[in-house]
Amino acid sequence: MTPENRKIVHMDLDSFFVSVERLYDNRLNGKPILIGGSGDRGVVASCSYEARKFGIHSAMPMRTAKQLCPGALIIRGDFEKYSQKSHDVTEIIREDVPLFEKSSIDEFYIDYTGMDRFFGCFKMAKELRQRILQETGLSISLGLSENKTVSKVATGEAKPDNSKEIPFGLEKPFLAPLSVRKIPMIGEKTSHTLYNMGVKKVHTLQTMPSELLEATFGKNGRIIWEKANGIDRSLVTPYSEAKSISSENTFEQDTIDVKMLESHLIAMTEQLASKLRQKQQLTACVSVKIRYSDFDTHTTQQRIPYTSTDHTLITVVKELFKKLYNRRMLIRLIGVRFSSLVHGNYQINLFEDSEEQIRLYQALDRLNIKYGDKTVCRAIGMQVGRRRFNPFNGMGI
Repeated sequence: MTPENRKIVHMDLDSFFVSVERLYDNRLNGKPILIGGSGDRGVVASCSYEARKFGIHSAMPMRTAKQLCPGALIIRGDFEKYSQKSHDVTEIIREDVPLFEKSSIDEFYIDYTGMDRFFGCFKMAKELRQRILQETGLSISLGLSENKTVSKVATGEAKPDNSKEIPFGLEKPFLAPLSVRKIPMIGEKTSHTLYNMGVKKVHTLQTMPSELLEATFGKNGRIIWEKANGIDRSLVTPYSEAKSISSENTFEQDTIDVKMLESHLIAMTEQLASKLRQKQQLTACVSVKIRYSDFDTHTTQQRIPYTSTDHTLITVVKELFKKLYNRRMLIRLIGVRFSSLVHGNYQINLFEDSEEQIRLYQALDRLNIKYGDKTVCRAIGMQVGRRRFNPFNGMGI
């Protein structure tokens, strides 16, 4: 099938966390709402459109947001509630479309390619949008074009609670007058570099030689140039949800060295938490398993607030191990498992964490993705070799 025949829809729930809170308390309607940590060092995870009028945006320090809008209502947030509503929307989409991808807790891509020979794709997408609103009470915006990038930008332009179609061949003129910040993958640092080059509008990016962008941004420069020109060949990836992720280690020699056991548990927890963040997932249940030299196996678990942060998970894993290891016998195997997984990246789960912790995890993940697992890790885990683990070992579906 030729690329010009593609019909890709992007759907994004409007101000999702705030919208869910308003379903449970309609007194919040029409008021500036901030979701996030209430402490001065916390950050805004999400905010209402009323709050955005004051210049507030997600990932902004909470103290700055409170200065901009002193009358805003601050809600810590409930990820379990948000996850359930996200699941409800996902099931409606699953029933209605041939192929979809869930890219985050509140975003979806749908491939309607070939369906327009039977029905109008834009009409079908708008009907699905109305069904989601009627059945869940949540408003959702959508964009339709021939690729994922243009559709995502179109959704942004349609918001809130609306839809926009970009006909084939009109991708470049649609993007041209927009700010470069509208292009997915152009964040604060990249846009600052572009501004210093005199590039503020997508039109300027479109007319620049791709080689110049490659020289400035490396291989990402070519991708930026293609996106600015409305070119995106990426496919809609069929959605399937892993129910758990786990790692186990069987020792060559049975051991009672508690320090060594703890270092292995910490290393496994770090690697699994990193995988969660890469997959934009959070866990609400932590399990630790030990197998003694006589093959007697014990497992214990604990429910926790949704998270993907090392410092939270390591604390829980260590506590569970101390409760579990009470026979003082030689241990043959240890394992860590995270279950009750939901979609949602670390950045939107910052109900308690500080700006410094956000930056730290983002920096650690960038280094470990670029140079390999355990490039940067806690000192106690350094003795555990990189190849001793398979972080995907035992992944449950």
